[in-house]
Amino acid sequence: MNLLKLTKNLLILLIITAFSVYFSACSENSVEENQTDDEFIKEVVTTGIGSSQQEDDDLMSNESYDLDNGGPVGSNSGGDTPIDSLFKWGRRITSTSVTVTITSEGDSIKNANIERTINGVFHIIGYVNGNLDSIQKPYTEVLRRKAVFKRIAYTPRPRFNWRLYKVSMVDGGTTAPQNSNDYVQMQQIQVYVNNVLEYAFQGPDFTQNIFTTRRFNGSGIPEVNIGDQVRIVVSTYSTQSEQDIVAWHWARNTFGFHREPFVMTSQVPSGSGWDRIYEKTFTIYPQHRIGRFNGFISASTHKSLYDDSPVEFASDLAGAPYRVLP
Repeated sequence: MNLLKLTKNLLILLIITAFSVYFSACSENSVEENQTDDEFIKEVVTTGIGSSQQEDDDLMSNESYDLDNGGPVGSNSGGDTPIDSLFKWGRRITSTSVTVTITSEGDSIKNANIERTINGVFHIIGYVNGNLDSIQKPYTEVLRRKAVFKRIAYTPRPRFNWRLYKVSMVDGGTTAPQNSNDYVQMQQIQVYVNNVLEYAFQGPDFTQNIFTTRRFNGSGIPEVNIGDQVRIVVSTYSTQSEQDIVAWHWARNTFGFHREPFVMTSQVPSGSGWDRIYEKTFTIYPQHRIGRFNGFISASTHKSLYDDSPVEFASDLAGAPYRVLP
């Protein structure tokens, strides 16, 4: 009799559990089904969806993370050569906000214009009159990027219906304390891989460089392999008589941050300023994580790093998505 009663109780418990799981799933589905297509696309852009490393959907949400240095880092981390008397320097992002403007082409294409406003502090540690000193420069940067999403299905849940179709490079720069466009602008970026020109990106608006993802039979974002030798050539226009400082910023990695300073190889007077060319050759180091990332190139005025005034900071930015393969 006790065994029969125990069996009945277990059966009732199993039924209650099954109904709980069912109604919970229904509740979750109803939330997702109530999400609009535009709301889902904004979710992808701002927070990501945890997509596979083989997909590129989370590139937009990782922008500020890939750019953030977390504070001052050594110019010689990862084998770089220190820049003059600088000891450490880098960005620490304190807040970000994102505005996404979406337009539709029929019911199968969604165009997203993305504007990400970043507030942070540029930290500089260097030697002043032989003494180690620390300088902080609050700043605001605005990054712009374009993305196109394409419909792949018609279901009640938008996350099953849309995938990233095209994505552009990032174009941006400081708006405070100084507007970077008034001081220095990158005009072109060329990327040589193992001595072969693989990519040529035109500026000064680098969002015009757009990549079609492999999911939709495009060539995909730029790719390199561990051990590849990469040479980057950056052309700039500067209103400053002093040489600007150009650097490639690797995405964050397990072994800390990595930055490659460029060397100016050419300077020609042009109008009220100078046309300059900067170059850097490096090897994709073995510790680089496998996957897709945002790499950034900054072109900053000399005073941004060598003047202790907090109002002297102007930095132009261009960002390129890339994938590292084994």
